[in-house]
Amino acid sequence: MEHRSQAESALGGAAYGMLFVLGVVMGVVGGFTHPAWQVGPLPAAAIVWVLALFGVCLGAGKLMRGRLGVVVTAVGWLLVTMPFTLQLGSGDLVIAQGAPGYIYLYGGLAALVGAYVLSPSSSAGSWLLRGYAPKNPT
Repeated sequence: MEHRSQAESALGGAAYGMLFVLGVVMGVVGGFTHPAWQVGPLPAAAIVWVLALFGVCLGAGKLMRGRLGVVVTAVGWLLVTMPFTLQLGSGDLVIAQGAPGYIYLYGGLAALVGAYVLSPSSSAGSWLLRGYAPKNPT
């Protein structure tokens, strides 16, 4: 088992913390802006948000060299998005029923699953914590 220094552990924790915050921010901004732009009957903003969520989660998984990067980002997004689907007592709803809401919600869930499946399953260490040994010229 590889031993990491406290600084490396703190750096890894900070990276995962920032991925969680990124998921939360994407959930808040995407939740309010997914119906903003339509091209004819096509909800373009919702499709763009789904693709962005897939790209960010897949990138997090590949950069952190493990599926935990995807999971942490996805949990941040889900913690914001799921309450947005609940109707308040006054009838307000952030992610409404209709094509943009369904594409954003279900497409986002599919994007999370796809990013999880395509991410590397081994946690050989993140790109932040890799040690680069100097090359021997001989």
